[in-house]
Amino acid sequence: MKGLMQDGPLVLTHFFERAEKLFPNKEIITATATGLERETYGEWAHRVRLLGGVFDDLGLSPDARIGTFAWNSARHLELYFAAPCSGRVLHTLNIRLFPEQLTYVVNHAEDEAIFVDRSLLGLIWPLIDTFTTVRHIIVMDDGRGELPADTGGRTLLDYETLLRSASPVEFNVTDENQAASMCYTSGTTGNPKGVVYSHRSNWLHTMAVMTADSLGVCERDIILPVVPMFHANAWGLAHVAVASGATMVMPGPDLSPANVVNLIESQRVTIAAGVPTIWMGVLNEIDGRDVSSLRAIPCGGSSVPKSLSEAYREKIGIPIFQAWGMTETSPLASGTRLKSSFDELTEDQQADYRASIGIISIGVNFRIVDEATGVQVPWDGVSRGELQVTGPWVAREYYNDDRSPESFTADGWLKTGDVATVDAEGFMRIVDRTKDVVKSGGEWISSVELENEIMGHPAVAEAAVIGLKHKKWGERPLACVVVKPEMTLTKDELIEFLDGRVAKWWLPDDVEFIDMVPKTSVGKFSKLELRQRFADYTFSTE
Repeated sequence: MKGLMQDGPLVLTHFFERAEKLFPNKEIITATATGLERETYGEWAHRVRLLGGVFDDLGLSPDARIGTFAWNSARHLELYFAAPCSGRVLHTLNIRLFPEQLTYVVNHAEDEAIFVDRSLLGLIWPLIDTFTTVRHIIVMDDGRGELPADTGGRTLLDYETLLRSASPVEFNVTDENQAASMCYTSGTTGNPKGVVYSHRSNWLHTMAVMTADSLGVCERDIILPVVPMFHANAWGLAHVAVASGATMVMPGPDLSPANVVNLIESQRVTIAAGVPTIWMGVLNEIDGRDVSSLRAIPCGGSSVPKSLSEAYREKIGIPIFQAWGMTETSPLASGTRLKSSFDELTEDQQADYRASIGIISIGVNFRIVDEATGVQVPWDGVSRGELQVTGPWVAREYYNDDRSPESFTADGWLKTGDVATVDAEGFMRIVDRTKDVVKSGGEWISSVELENEIMGHPAVAEAAVIGLKHKKWGERPLACVVVKPEMTLTKDELIEFLDGRVAKWWLPDDVEFIDMVPKTSVGKFSKLELRQRFADYTFSTE
């Protein structure tokens, strides 16, 4: 027997039209070089419809891939919806990719047009002749940057001029499985891999973000996505804000701690999301500032040190909300909402749980598999294996890429590459990446856990642990440490601090004090770069 409910497609036009009709006076606020720009959802919706007309005027294919090379702004949000709602595919380009990687993803996706902020034009213009399918470059004036003196005969189009000459269009997407957007992985090993999201997957992911045990986003919220809009769908915040009618505060190009705090305070932000390195800097800026409007600080991209989360709880009354996900999972797949039964735990025990990645999101399934045996590990909080996931907003393969078989199991699960544990409560911990774990004497040392303990030292600003070759043990950990300004720290002092916090055989053999930990294109610690830098390193213990 079948149910007797109506059937309608889960498409992004529903979110767009809902914001257009129900929340026309809510605002999208963008920080620019010349001050704050304000646009209502009503004005935004009209411009989105005009932008759909621009795509037609430019002769873009019905399913054209439309590239964006831009900061977080209202214009970028216009593209976020105009592309999929017109039946085309939004392709957010990571502005921090290496030039050869940027050329690869533009050509691999077969982008027909690229919309670029003027302040970023200097980064992409030298590559213009390497793009084989791009027919149009459209410049969005964000108040900074110069146009090239010599365009080499190419025509640069102006975003606002195109909108003024366009006619608004009606949107009519009926296939929920149609591609809506695509992102490429950060490409830390090999070329980036393309992930193609459907209208349905983005729709369902948005609903998950709105649930109370996730971020619980609602119309009353004021959302500051510090996470770039080119990074994994802006963690779903761009879609969920429009769907719920929440106010958006776009930080533009200035992601400095001072600007982030200014926006939180002046705009009364309730949700501010970014990677751990952002919140490490912001922590020192909030003294004496009124950030009481904040109710959630979603953080992901890499492990959140317990010390950082607790520093926020002690300073402003709320801890960091650690979430986990990947480009391949849209990205939200788990979060650290504590169970009601945890109210009986001590503050320190609760803090330990908040330092995990929490429980799997509703709609997503997970398993943790022993790499050697292929058997799921017990839920004992100790046994380790690779975290694998499946669900309606999890990729089933990469776009036009023969590397898919190595990343997905025969029965359809995504192999995340994260080494994890799960306890009896279902709370998971990422203890390492499969490629970052230190294998010493046949045993595993978690670089992530060791880093978190090191960053618990009051003099440490950042720390990354890498495994390097050792004559006796195969590999041993090297700690690369950044000391806070005006503070001092020695190797012996750090080892003494760690003694008793981790197993003795986990203690780093050496400590290298560096000026900064290199970052990847999405703000994670670049251990690949550190391994290359210290490739010829010889431990003092050898």
